[in-house]
Amino acid sequence: MPSPADVRAIVATLPGAVEQETWGHPTFRVRNKMFAAMAADGSTASIKAVREEQEALTQSAPDTFFVPKYVGVHGWVGVTLGAVDRAELTELLTEAWRMTAAKRVVAAFDADHPAGWPHPPREAPEEPERKLSRWIPAH
Repeated sequence: MPSPADVRAIVATLPGAVEQETWGHPTFRVRNKMFAAMAADGSTASIKAVREEQEALTQSAPDTFFVPKYVGVHGWVGVTLGAVDRAELTELLTEAWRMTAAKRVVAAFDADHPAGWPHPPREAPEEPERKLSRWIPAH
């Protein structure tokens, strides 16, 4: 069962990640963008994720995962620290950091870590094709 110290230790392995107290509880950021937050009492954490992952986790283990207030509508997943496996927590925090950190930093991190650390990176969701504004002149 991971503790708040374990969350901090995992985050400390992620380049550029910092802890910042905001709203009376610890938040974890990279490039000044939040990718995780922990309850003031250290019992739960909210971690950035995509809606599909949030849905899968909350349905498969509702005693461990939940939809957190405020950020849950954006896909974040709540985690009960006393019920989650440390390896899964590491994967969730790492993936949240990967979605938030600069691509070049993520690429350097991937190059420095063996395949499968802590788990193979997930495929990024395909981004929709963006249409150029009609006001941009064609060349």
